[in-house]
Amino acid sequence: MTCTTVTAIALALGATLVTGPAPAAGAKDAHVEGVWRSDGYGAVYAIDEGRLREFQTTAAGCLPGATAKRTGSGHWASYTTKDGTALDVLPGKLRFAGSPGERGLRRLSALPTDCTRPAPSGPLATFDVFWQTFEENYPFFAAKGIDWHAVRDRYRPRISDRTTDEELFAVLSDMVRPLYDAHVRITAGEDRFFFQKRPGTEIPGPELDQRVKAHIERRDLGGRPLQEFANGRIGYADLPGGQGYLRVTGFGGYTDTDPETYDDCSAALDRALDAVFTRERTARLKGLIIDLRINGGGSDSLGLRLAGRLTDRTHFAYAKRARNHPSDPARFTRPQPQYVHPARAPRYTGPVAVLTGGSTVSAGETVTQALMHRPGRTVRIGAPTQGVFSDVMPRVLPNGWQLMLPNEEFLTRTGRTFDGSGIPPHLTEPVFTDAEFDRNRDSAFDRAVSVLRLSR
Repeated sequence: MTCTTVTAIALALGATLVTGPAPAAGAKDAHVEGVWRSDGYGAVYAIDEGRLREFQTTAAGCLPGATAKRTGSGHWASYTTKDGTALDVLPGKLRFAGSPGERGLRRLSALPTDCTRPAPSGPLATFDVFWQTFEENYPFFAAKGIDWHAVRDRYRPRISDRTTDEELFAVLSDMVRPLYDAHVRITAGEDRFFFQKRPGTEIPGPELDQRVKAHIERRDLGGRPLQEFANGRIGYADLPGGQGYLRVTGFGGYTDTDPETYDDCSAALDRALDAVFTRERTARLKGLIIDLRINGGGSDSLGLRLAGRLTDRTHFAYAKRARNHPSDPARFTRPQPQYVHPARAPRYTGPVAVLTGGSTVSAGETVTQALMHRPGRTVRIGAPTQGVFSDVMPRVLPNGWQLMLPNEEFLTRTGRTFDGSGIPPHLTEPVFTDAEFDRNRDSAFDRAVSVLRLSR
């Protein structure tokens, strides 16, 4: 597991209780023991004897999720799952490492009754939990013109106790295919996987990344290799005329540690940024290109950490909110503003050109949004981003399959979201099209060089 926001606690779906003795709960941890319901996110947490258990709830039932073992004491009680996901708890609050903001918790007197008994696991139960999970959590049906109740009425009659796994997987996939949402995924064992992207875009992968990197080094850098950091996810090169080029292909996967934690990634990111943003370089740079065109996402907090190297003033990044009413899609948690804070290290505050495209995904998009209010000249060049911002909420289905879906909105200062359409560029240029490759072009890069030259 890497330090990504899509790997929140329930990625350890169906995990068994962590084995081995847990430290005895001290006075500082006893205050969080008990049962808590989250504000939004459809989760109940049971905390006792140094362990945290997650239960995933909808009107269709309750299913056990992940477990975590207490790993630290202090003002917050800290817990870690077997895959390295870290979370901290206070009475009334929960936060995940790598995900900005907090989740509200409300104390319950006991586990809901549904969570104390075995749940049905047949095809109908799986269908109902699948449909209900989207009904209670997905924020974008209206924006995408989808009548989710009509979808249920169309597909549920096709399901019976005799429905095969292959037939059920096909039905569930067809139900969510029209969403074209890259944060919606279904995993059915090792051989079935559903994933959809916005039409006309590509999702980053090793083959595309290597093809683009070779094109950039050959064409844009004149045959010079990038100076690489963080397992090759970050690359830098000085350009003629005093400009710099910073390529970031993800906000996670920075180390070979297994499991990789947020602390591992943030330390690796800091080392990379320390090497790039030296005092000498930040003093002489006349413009910086930040290339996010091939960026598969990861931890939003790491994106804010990068943005902190590009400002000398605290500024608004975005506000997060989550759906928190099972039947009213217009009801959300109170928006939590997130800010970019100047790093306590050398910073570059001059003109910046941010390159984006349809393969700019998730945390690649939230950092783009965080730079929209950056003090100083910041111009976006290329094509709209993918259009998926929320942390991904992993869920388990009654038959053991896994589901991921978004349930949050990332708001601008005026309350706008870019889900679906993506963040548009200021200046539109083609991004890694066949014509660009065939004709040895990189129009967005060339436009950035020109714009930064004129910004001096």
